[in-house]
Amino acid sequence: MAKKRIIVIGGSAAGPKAAAKARRIDNDAEVIILQKEADLSMASCGYPYYVGGFFNDRNQLLCTPAGVVRNPMFYLNAKDIEARVNTEVTNIDTKNHSVSFKNAVSGEIGMLTYDKLIIATGAVPRMPPVPGTDLDGITTLQSMKDADFLRKVRDEGKIKKAVVIGGGLIGIETCEALQLAGIEITVIELLPQLLTFLDWELAKLVENHVRSKGANVITENGIAAFLGEDGKLTAVKLQNGTELPCELAVVAIGVRHNVKLAKDAGVKIGDLGGVEVNEYMQTSDPDIYAVGDCVETLHRITGKKVHAPYGDLANLQGRVAGENAASTNCVTFPGTIQTGICKVFDYGAGSTGLSETAAKRLGYSDIITVMNASPDKPGFMEGKLLVTKLVADKKTGRVLGAQCIGPGNVAKQIAQWAMAIQGKMTVEDLINADLPYAPPFSLAIDHFIATAHIMQNKIKGRMKGISCREVHDKIQVGEKPFLIDTRGPEEFEEMRLGIGETLIPLGALRKRFKELPENKNREIICYCKISLRGYEAALALEGNGWKNVKVMEGGIMAWPYPREK
Repeated sequence: MAKKRIIVIGGSAAGPKAAAKARRIDNDAEVIILQKEADLSMASCGYPYYVGGFFNDRNQLLCTPAGVVRNPMFYLNAKDIEARVNTEVTNIDTKNHSVSFKNAVSGEIGMLTYDKLIIATGAVPRMPPVPGTDLDGITTLQSMKDADFLRKVRDEGKIKKAVVIGGGLIGIETCEALQLAGIEITVIELLPQLLTFLDWELAKLVENHVRSKGANVITENGIAAFLGEDGKLTAVKLQNGTELPCELAVVAIGVRHNVKLAKDAGVKIGDLGGVEVNEYMQTSDPDIYAVGDCVETLHRITGKKVHAPYGDLANLQGRVAGENAASTNCVTFPGTIQTGICKVFDYGAGSTGLSETAAKRLGYSDIITVMNASPDKPGFMEGKLLVTKLVADKKTGRVLGAQCIGPGNVAKQIAQWAMAIQGKMTVEDLINADLPYAPPFSLAIDHFIATAHIMQNKIKGRMKGISCREVHDKIQVGEKPFLIDTRGPEEFEEMRLGIGETLIPLGALRKRFKELPENKNREIICYCKISLRGYEAALALEGNGWKNVKVMEGGIMAWPYPREK
C-alpha cells in the first residue's frame, strides 16, 4: 500500500507544527514542508526583542526549547520530515492533487503530488497607498530579513531619527526596540489611540507611559507621503502637512491574509479575505486544510469570523490540521476570543474577549464595566500597579472581556480572565475563586478576584461607579460635582488632580460632614489613589443621607489626563 503523502506549504509557525503533528499521528506517512524563505520555524513574535538587543544570537529565533536549530537536517533527522527551504509553491492543481514549485537558489522547477495538503502561507504586511514607498530606509517587521535589517541598524548606530507608522502590537514593540538603541522615535497612529484592542482610557495610560520613556506619539494623523533624496528616505509627510525628518520608517499598520495560491486553486475565500475553514481547519476542498494567518477564525463570543494573526493560535491550528490530515477529521479548533498581550517598556498591556468599544459596536446594549487599580502583590513584596477594566453582561453577569495594563504581572491577570471567558463564567462564579496565594506572588485577595468583587458591588447597586473619562467630561462642560479626595495631606501634596477637588481624608470624613453640600441630592464623587478609600467614603455618605454619591473607578492611578502635580 502506498504511503500517504502530506504536503505543507509554509514553514513559519503553523506549517511546521502541522507537519510535526502529522508525523506523530502517522509514522509511515511521507511529510514534506515547502518553505519559500531560507529559514524554518521562525519565532516571529521575537523579532522586536532581537532588534532591541534582549538577546544577540540570531539562531535563538529558530531553536527548539532545548537549543537545537530547526533547519532541514533537524526535521529530517529528528522527525523524518523533508523540509525544502527557498522553495516557493507556484501553483496548486486540485484536480490532479499536485503542487508546482520553484527553488529560488538552484532554479529547480518541479511538481509533487499529494494526498492531503495543508496551506500555511501566512500574511503579508500592509503598506500605506502613498508616494515614496520604494525609498531605501522603509521596512516592515514581518520577516527574518526585516529583523536582520533592523538589527543591523541597531548595531551600526548610524541612524538618529526614525518613525514607526502604526501604534498596534508590532508598532509599540518596535518603538521600544529602536528607542533602546538610542534612536529618536516618533510613533504615528491614524486612529485616536494606540493599541486598539484596549478601550481609550487604558490606551491613553499606555500612551502616557510611552511618552515618559522618551518617545513621541502622534495620533489622529496618518502618512501622506515618504520623502527622499537620491533614493533614500529623508522625511515623512503627515496628512496635516507636517514633515518629520527621519532616516528610517518602520511600517506596522497591520497585515492581510496571503491567499493568492489558495484563491487561484479555487479554494473558497471568506468575506474578510481569508481562507474559509471549518472546525477541522478543512477548506472547501476536503483534501486541503489551511492554518495560521491566512485563514479566517471563528470568534467564540460573537460567533462572527475574524482575522486573528497570533503565533499561539497558528500553532494550535497547525496541530489540529496536522492530526486531521494524517488520520480522519477527529479533532477541532473552537475559535478565538482574541487574547493578546504586548510589552511596552516596563509595562504590560493585555486584553481578552470584548472591549467595551467592541461590545457596543457589535450590538451588546446591556453591558456593565468596572475599573480596578491595585497592586499585583503586597507593598512589602514590592507590589506593582495593575489597572484592569472588566466588561460583563449586566443581566447575567457573564464575563465578556477584560483589559489590563501596568508594570505588575499583567500576563497572569489576562490568562485568568481568558479562562473565565472561555468557561462562560459569571462574576458570581469568580468572587470566591480559589487561586494560589502567597505574598511573593499575589495579594490575599488577588487583583483578579478584587475586580470581580467591584463588579459584583456595582451590579448589585452597592457601588455607583463613574469612570475617569466621565468625570473629566463633566468638568469640561461646566458641571460642578462635589469632588472629594479621601487621601491624606502628604499624599495630596505629592500628587493631585487639580480639578476642583476638596481634600477630606477618610479618617476625618465623619467629623466633617458639615463641609459637604447641604443638598442631599447634589452629585458627590469620591476617590483616592486607587478609590478603595473612595468607596468607603461613598458608603459613609450614603449611610448618612446623601443620595447621589459616586466612586471614581480606579482613582488617580487610572486618570489618563494631565494632573496638577
